[in-house]
Amino acid sequence: MIEEMRLRDLGVIAEAVLPIGPGFTAITGETGAGKTMVVTGLGLLLGARADSGAVRAGAAQASVAGVWIVPSTGSVADTVADAGGELEPYDDDRGELYVSRTLTAEGRSRASVGGRAAPAGVLADLADDLVVVHGQSEQLRLRSAAAQRDALDRFGGSAIAVVRAEYEETWERWRSLSAQLDEIAGNRERRQAEAEELRQALALIEATDPQPGEDDALAERAERLANAEELRQAAAVARSALSDEDGENDVSTLAAEARRALERASDPALAEIAESIAEIGYRATDIAAQLSGYLADLDESGPHELAAVEERRSALAALVRAHGTLDAALDLWNTGSARLAELDDDSDHIERLTAERDAARAALDEAAAALTATRTEAAGRLGAAVTEELHALAMPDARLVVAVTEGAESAHGRDDVAILLAPHPGAEPRSVAKGASGGELSRVMLAIEVVIAGTDPVPTFVFDEVDAGIGGAAAIEVGRRLARLARSSQVIAVTHLAQVAAFANNHLSVVKANDGQVTASSVRRLDGEDREAEMARLLSGLTDSDAALEHARELLALRED
Repeated sequence: MIEEMRLRDLGVIAEAVLPIGPGFTAITGETGAGKTMVVTGLGLLLGARADSGAVRAGAAQASVAGVWIVPSTGSVADTVADAGGELEPYDDDRGELYVSRTLTAEGRSRASVGGRAAPAGVLADLADDLVVVHGQSEQLRLRSAAAQRDALDRFGGSAIAVVRAEYEETWERWRSLSAQLDEIAGNRERRQAEAEELRQALALIEATDPQPGEDDALAERAERLANAEELRQAAAVARSALSDEDGENDVSTLAAEARRALERASDPALAEIAESIAEIGYRATDIAAQLSGYLADLDESGPHELAAVEERRSALAALVRAHGTLDAALDLWNTGSARLAELDDDSDHIERLTAERDAARAALDEAAAALTATRTEAAGRLGAAVTEELHALAMPDARLVVAVTEGAESAHGRDDVAILLAPHPGAEPRSVAKGASGGELSRVMLAIEVVIAGTDPVPTFVFDEVDAGIGGAAAIEVGRRLARLARSSQVIAVTHLAQVAAFANNHLSVVKANDGQVTASSVRRLDGEDREAEMARLLSGLTDSDAALEHARELLALRED
C-alpha cells in the first residue's frame, strides 16, 4: 500500500503532497490541472521510462518520492535487500519502503530504493509486486490475447498455477532434449571430424609422453651441454682452489694449518675461532666433492647426449605448436578421453535422447490437456462472475464469455483464450477487441479486476480515468465497484465524475493557480463543505450552485448506504 507521494516540479505541479493511505482514494481536478501527473509520477516510481518533457517549465529537475507500507518479509523485502536498501520498521509484520526518482531537464534520471541508489530496473521489479496500473493503454492491452490469457490464469488462482507450472517445467525439458538432439544430428559430420582430430592429438600426446615442466628442464640441460667445455674449466678451477690433489695452497690445506696454529695457543677465545675455521675446512671439502660430481657428470655427457636432448625437445615443440603450451597438451590428455568417448557415443546418445524426448513429449501432452481442462473450467466461472458484475455496471443485457480453444503450442500451453462480449440479447459474442466501445471496455476491465481480486488480490490498483465514456447510473456502479475492490486492495482513481468520486473514503483535489504566466498546481485533501463544492463543480461546473450542491450531498450519502 502506498502511504504518501510527494511531487515537485513535475508537469504543471510545482509541489504537492498526496496523503493516500488505505481504501479508495479519488483524485479530481480541473482540466489541465495536472491530474494525470499523479499517475505519471507513480509511473516514475515504478520504473517507467523517464521523459525530460515531464520536468516543469523553468525547473532544473523534477522529483517524485513515495512511501509504501510493505510486508517485512517476502519478495519485496528481498528485492530491496538485494539492492542494498532497507525497510524502516512500521509494525510487527510490516515496514516502510522509501522510494524516490529524480529527473533532470537534460533527461538524466536517478533512483533510490530503501535509502540506497539503485537502477530504475529495480523499481520495475518492485512494481510487479506493488501495484497494477489501469489506464487507456491497459484497456488497449486487454484486447491482446496474452493479456486475456493472463487474466484467466490469475482468476484460476492456485488451481491453474500448479498445472501451468508443471506444463512449463515439462515444456522446458522437452525443448532442451529436442535442442540437444538437433545439435547432435545437425552437426554429425562436424562432430565426427572433431573426434578424428582429437583421436590423432591424443595418440601423439601418448606417444610423446610429456611430463610437467619437462620442456624447461630440457632447455636448461641443453644449455649446459652446449657450453660443457667452458663449464668444465670453471668447475675445475674452483675445485682446485678448494681442495687440490697436491694439497699445497688450496682452501682445505690452508684452513687446516690455521686451525692447528690456533689450537696450539692456550687462549679460549682463539679456540672458538679455531672451531669456526674447522667448519670452513669441512664446508670447502663438501663443495669440492660437489664440484667433482659435477665434473664427472660433464665427462660422462657428450655430443650424443646433446643430440638426444635436442631430439626430445623437438618432439615436445611439436606438441607446443599444436596446443600452444605443454601444459595445454597435458590438460587435453586429462580431459580429451571423456570428450572423445562422448563423440564416439553419438549413435547410442541419439537413441537415448530420442527415448527421453518422446517420453517428455508424452508428459507434455498430458500436462497440456490438464492445463486446458483447468482453464476451461475456470473460464466458465470467470465468464459468469464478470457477467454478473456487468449487469451491476449498467450493462444489464451484456454477457461475457471466456472461450478456451486450441491454439499454437508455446511455453504458456496450447490454448488460445479470448474474452468475448455480447452486449445485447441475441448478439453473438464478439472479441472485446472488436465488439466493445471505450466505455464498455472500461467496465469490462473493472469487472474483471473486481472478480479476479477475490482469488488473486493486488496490493494497489491505480485507475486513470476508468470512467471514460460512461456516466449516469453506470458511473455510480463504477464507483460502487471501486469501493468494493478497495475492501481487499488499495484503490487510487483519477476521475472526472462526481458519481465515482462520491464512493471514495479519501478525496484529493489537484488545484490549479494561474498567475498569467505559469500554471502551478498542488494537491489538497477535501472534507466537508470543500468536498461538496468540488463534487458540485464536477456535476455542473459550478461550486456554489444550490442544485449541484444538493445533488453532491445525495451522491455522498450513497457511500453511507
